[in-house]
Amino acid sequence: MTQLLLLAVTAVGLLAAIPADSLKDPREVHLRNLRQLTTGGKNAEAYFSFAGDMLCFQSSPAGSACDQIFIMDTAGRRLKRISTGHGRTTCAYFLPDGRLLYATTHLADTACPPPPERTAGYVWPIYATYDIVIADTATGAILQRLTMTDGYDAEATVSPRGDRIVFTSARDGDLELYSCNLDGSDLRRLTFTPGYDGGAFFSFDGTEIVYRAHHPTGAELEEYRELLRRQLVRPNHMELFVMNADGTNIRQITRNGAANFAPFFHPDGRRIIFSSNLHDPTRRTFSLYIINKDGTGLKRITYGAAFDGFPMFSPDGKKLLFCSSRGAHRPGEFNIFIADWVDEPDTSPDNPR
Repeated sequence: MTQLLLLAVTAVGLLAAIPADSLKDPREVHLRNLRQLTTGGKNAEAYFSFAGDMLCFQSSPAGSACDQIFIMDTAGRRLKRISTGHGRTTCAYFLPDGRLLYATTHLADTACPPPPERTAGYVWPIYATYDIVIADTATGAILQRLTMTDGYDAEATVSPRGDRIVFTSARDGDLELYSCNLDGSDLRRLTFTPGYDGGAFFSFDGTEIVYRAHHPTGAELEEYRELLRRQLVRPNHMELFVMNADGTNIRQITRNGAANFAPFFHPDGRRIIFSSNLHDPTRRTFSLYIINKDGTGLKRITYGAAFDGFPMFSPDGKKLLFCSSRGAHRPGEFNIFIADWVDEPDTSPDNPR
């Protein structure tokens, strides 16, 4: 176990955060004291624990074929692999007691599943062998398997109330959102419109859910269904939606025709931070934006990097966690960054920021 941990630390990179304000664009006035928590490989989907002192994330270190799940503290220390090292894993999220949810394919096959076929263009794999498990962060042992149905089960997150899980599943033939108790009981389907509903997060008071969705019609719907039969989706167009935690009162927030994803509520419950390529006519670069949940007040937060995504506010709203390609040493490298969040920045000319 000690050797495995040392290998994991070496592969993911850092043992402590590195100051990274030199990688911050001057226009990023909402960010201060930027620190880089990982270096090398592909590191993404980092999320705070309920106490705000630990982070979970997925990483595909250099030379690794498949993502695995890790935890570390908010200074980039106490790094530990939690997943088994088999199959492909994704979408980790802490439970209130410190246990960890994540999706894994290794229960069906310990081998790494093949990447998507290139003939389909840019697509995401929706592996039917993904199932959601609960793991002990002390030992890495899987304590419970939450899903056992045929088809994709992943993208699970937990209400800050500590009572419900929301996740994406293809169990009924389409990619829809479902919620359940922490032990998997009281399963409820929340969305019913054909298309991909996913990437859901609760508001801090647990009363609402924000998510991304694409609801094609006509020939585009048939293409979506054909790709889904091949366990693929094409994420070129995704808009943001908000609904009540029970699935009622669904409202569309964005209507820009871009790829908007990874939405997360600000602790004030009024604003949503997310990643989008809406600024780029080529649709190849992604930055962070914030918007009111009624669709007004859109504001760009990050600039310069080819990719900024997966933003999450700390429980007290003082920190912003995100994944970025800034400072990467090679194509395809993504690292995890944390910054102090400045809600009302001083933009006067004499402010050094």
